Amino acid sequence: MRIFRRIVLPVAWLVVFAVIAVALVKIAFIDGMKPEGAAIGPSVEVAIPVVQATRATVTNTVEVQATVDSDAAVPVKNTTAGTVVYLFVSPGDEVLANAPLYQVRTEVQPDPPAAPVNVPPSDAKDEAPAAPVRIAPVYTYTDVYAPTSGTVETLAVLVDQQVSVGESTGSVNPGTYTVSGSIDAAQQYRLLAKPGSAVISVVGGPAPFTCPSVTLKSIAASTGGSGAGGSGGGAGGVSRSVPVAQSGGGMMGGGGGAPEGGTPTGTISCAVPTGVEVFAGLGATMTVTAGQAADVVTVPLTAVKGSVTDGIVWVSAGNPAGNAPGPEGAMVDGGAPVGGPTAAAAAEGPVEGPAGGMPGAPGGSVASGPSEERKVQLGLNDGSRVEVVSGLEEGEFVLEFVPGAPAQMPPGGQPGMAFPMGG
Repeated sequence: MRIFRRIVLPVAWLVVFAVIAVALVKIAFIDGMKPEGAAIGPSVEVAIPVVQATRATVTNTVEVQATVDSDAAVPVKNTTAGTVVYLFVSPGDEVLANAPLYQVRTEVQPDPPAAPVNVPPSDAKDEAPAAPVRIAPVYTYTDVYAPTSGTVETLAVLVDQQVSVGESTGSVNPGTYTVSGSIDAAQQYRLLAKPGSAVISVVGGPAPFTCPSVTLKSIAASTGGSGAGGSGGGAGGVSRSVPVAQSGGGMMGGGGGAPEGGTPTGTISCAVPTGVEVFAGLGATMTVTAGQAADVVTVPLTAVKGSVTDGIVWVSAGNPAGNAPGPEGAMVDGGAPVGGPTAAAAAEGPVEGPAGGMPGAPGGSVASGPSEERKVQLGLNDGSRVEVVSGLEEGEFVLEFVPGAPAQMPPGGQPGMAFPMGG
């Protein structure tokens, strides 16, 4: 035991330390001097997502947040100059349209008597002159009528009061309501084909009901170009363009402009039908359907640049290669899911050769060749897809994002963050 402690154990420790020292020398001075091989790791490729033109049914439905407003009282305009002689109603009375409100008396000036013709002179020197003939005044009586049915709100005339033509003498409150809301440029463009009716859903009110008459008004037309908002009915001119895309952060007009929900450019209103119980100030949702196109060639709004029926798409010269559609349109490369680029990658220009795919792109992956700019004719859109009337065939692949469109920030991400690239 004494020999083990004094001789064997120290020798064993010396051997262990010697092995460690040799290993460290080898790592530092032998293996460390060898050239390193190329690191194997994931690579990054900038890829442009493409989508396929497919057939679908496009329903142009626009939802507008609106408010229930009381219709303004209709003024009563006097139609005849004269003196008020009788009042048929008092403020607060219910009247029907064209019911008499008050009566005005107007004096009619008689025509002067005609001079006698071929009357022989009289020989009597003492004949007295004839007494002048007095003509009794002639009056006409005119009733002033209610301009609409409702409640007499004011009646600002008195008996024996002199009134003139065009004078405002009162007002009648119709007791009706109008649902009205502001629309932005994109919504106004989509409502060029003026809808005939709308479905109104009042918050906390009755079941959704149909409003039979929809009125569109341009703010510029209603305010003389002041740019202030307005509500209520009235015919107004609207212009047409291609609405803003909701996906990809781009706009269907070259990626610029305000998104939906931006600056109001017009109003849409609809009179609440008689018998529907509502109150002023209630919120409502107005759902307007302005056309439907069934079984037509469509592409996403993000893939089109243009306005007023004309647009431009970028057609991929080569079909996507080496990719097969996965679940929900996600592309897989060699059996493994591949990530997708952002719209900012699309702005870089076309990339040669297959790369990563774009999740959610129907039948698409990435551009496998240079793209071709092509003009197309546009039809209806539903806010996410647009009908291509001509210029593009079913099955052709186009860039999913307009080159130059701003990148879409991922949900919960920070500005400047981007999606991972495939590779």
